[in-house]
Amino acid sequence: MNYSNWNSLPEMFFNNAEKFGENPFLWEKKSSGEYQALSWKIVADTVTKLAIALKNLEVKKGDRVAIVSENRPEWAIADLAIMSIGAITVPTYITNTISDHQHILSDSNAIGVIVSNETLAKNVLAAAANINSTQFVVAIEDIVATSQSTSLHHWNNILNTIADSAKNIFQISDGILRQDTACIIYTSGTGGKPKGVMLSHEAIITNCMGAHEILQQLGLGKEVFLSFLPLSHAYEHTAGLYFPISIGAEIYYAESVDTLSTNLLEARPTIMVSVPRLYEVMHRRITLALKRQSKTKQTLFNTAITLGTKNHNFPNQLTLVQRLTNALLERLVRDKVRARFGGNLKAMISGGAPLNQEVGMFFTALGVRLLQGYGQTEAGPVISCNIPNKTKLHTVGPPLTGVEVKLANDGEILARGKLIMNGYWNDEELTQSAIQDDWLHTGDIGEIDEDGYIQITDRKKDIIILSGGDNLSPQKIESILTLQPQIDQAMIYGEGKPHAVALIVPEKDFTDNWVSENSSEETLLNLSKDNHFIQALAPAVERTNKQLSAIERIKGFLVAKEPFTIDNELLTPTLKLRRHKILQIYKNSLEKLY
Repeated sequence: MNYSNWNSLPEMFFNNAEKFGENPFLWEKKSSGEYQALSWKIVADTVTKLAIALKNLEVKKGDRVAIVSENRPEWAIADLAIMSIGAITVPTYITNTISDHQHILSDSNAIGVIVSNETLAKNVLAAAANINSTQFVVAIEDIVATSQSTSLHHWNNILNTIADSAKNIFQISDGILRQDTACIIYTSGTGGKPKGVMLSHEAIITNCMGAHEILQQLGLGKEVFLSFLPLSHAYEHTAGLYFPISIGAEIYYAESVDTLSTNLLEARPTIMVSVPRLYEVMHRRITLALKRQSKTKQTLFNTAITLGTKNHNFPNQLTLVQRLTNALLERLVRDKVRARFGGNLKAMISGGAPLNQEVGMFFTALGVRLLQGYGQTEAGPVISCNIPNKTKLHTVGPPLTGVEVKLANDGEILARGKLIMNGYWNDEELTQSAIQDDWLHTGDIGEIDEDGYIQITDRKKDIIILSGGDNLSPQKIESILTLQPQIDQAMIYGEGKPHAVALIVPEKDFTDNWVSENSSEETLLNLSKDNHFIQALAPAVERTNKQLSAIERIKGFLVAKEPFTIDNELLTPTLKLRRHKILQIYKNSLEKLY
C-alpha cells in the first residue's frame, strides 16, 4: 500500500471505494435492533450526491462547513462530501452549548452546518441565527423548523434532487493539494476557549501511513473497527475513520458508550481505538466482577495475571510447570476475557491521555494486546505508538515513520514532520509560539530511551509546584488513586502549597453499598459532608500514599458533590478533567484543607 500515491483524503476514499465496491463498509444499528451495512459503492454515490448538493448551495473551495452529529454513517459521508469539493470540515461536539456553537461558527466563518437531529438542531439554529456567515443548515433527520434567518434543508430532499452521476465528485471537482487544509478541529480544551487546529490532507494521510506500518505486524486483513469516541475529536477522526478507510476496513458505529459491551459482541472488532478512561473502567468492572466469583475462579484469574506478567517481562524465565500452567490458562481464563471484546481483537490502541502502566499490564497479562500511543490534535494527531512485537508499557512507543522527535533543554518533547498542523485558524501569533523552526512544541515533558521510545513524565502546564519548590505530576497521582476500587475519579490540587490534597469522586457500587450497610438514604451531595463516609474512603488514600514518594503524598481530601461528567462540563468530550471548571466549584473548599 503506497500512501504517497494519494493527494487527498477523498482521493484515498474513492480509490478504495472503486476497489471494494459492494463490500460492506459502514454499519449502523437500525430500529429493528440489527446492524445493517452500507456498501462502499453506496457510500461513494451518496458522498458524490451530497457534494454536488453542497456546490448547489454555493459552497466553494476553502469554505468551512460544520458537522454537529453523533457518530453515524452520515457523519463520514458529510465529512467526505465537504472535503471532496475542496471545502474544509469543522467538526464540533454534540455536547456544545449555544455559546460554544456561536464561538466556533463565528471564529471559523462557517458557511453552513450539517446537523443530525432535532435536539441538536435547536442549539445549532439558535447559534446560527446570530452568525452572518452561516447561510444554511442541512438536517440529516426530519426536524420541525423554528423561526430563524438561516436557510434549512433536509438531507434526503437535497440528495433526491441530484441525478445519478457516472463519475465521483472528486473526478469532477477542482484539484486538491496534499498541503491544503482538510479540516479545522477545535480542541476540546481543558481550559479556556477552544482554538481551531488546521490539519492538512497530508497530515492525516501521514498518520495513516505510520499506523499501517505499525499494525501490519499484526497481519492486517479484513479489519473491523467499532467507532464510539466522538468523530469531532482528531483521534477518532484519524484513527477511527480515515485509517480504516485507508486499509479498506469495516466500521461499526456503537449506539452509545452505555451499550458498548453489547456492541462489542455484535461488531466483534479486530482493532479498538479508545482513551485510557475506558480501559480503566473496564479494568474496574472486571476486577469487581471477579470478587463475586468462586475462590477457584479468583485463583485461576490471579494466576493468569501473575504468569502473564512474568511471561511479558521475562519470557525466558518461566519454569516448565509455569509454561504448561500458562498455556492451560489461555483456555480457562484468557479466551473468556477476549470473548468479552468479541473474540477477534488483535489490538486495543490507547491514546489521548496517559495510560496507567498497571492497567496496561493487566490487559496484556490477560492476553489482550494494548498498545499505548501519544500525540495531540496539532500533530494529526498521532506522534508515536508502541509496536506489537516490542511493547514497552511504560512508554508511548517510538515515533511513527516520517516523524522526528527530540527533547528541548527543559525536557519538552518537540516533533517535526508532514503530520504537523498548518497552524491555528486566525491566530498567527499562537501558531508561531507553537511551531518554531518547523518543530511543534508539544507542552509535554518526557524522556527518550536508547531504542527511541518516548516516555511522558508530565504535562508542562499541568505540573504542580509546591511551596518548597518540589514538582508534582497530578496525572500520575490521579491515575494511582483511581485504581483503588473505592475511587472512580480524582483531581490533585496543591500549586504553591506545602503539600498535595485531593478531590475524590467515590465509585458508585462502593457508595451504594456503604449507604445500604449504614441504613442511610443520603445522596452523594450529602455524603460529601458525612465524616463517617469520608473516613470510609481514607484507607484507599492511605494505600495510594504507600505507592508515592514523600513529597507526592496526599495530606487531605474532599469528596465531590457529584461525578465529573461531560454534561456538567467537568469533563471534556474525550473524558479529560476540566481542571479550571472543577476549581471554580471546589477551590475554596480545597483551600480549607490547608
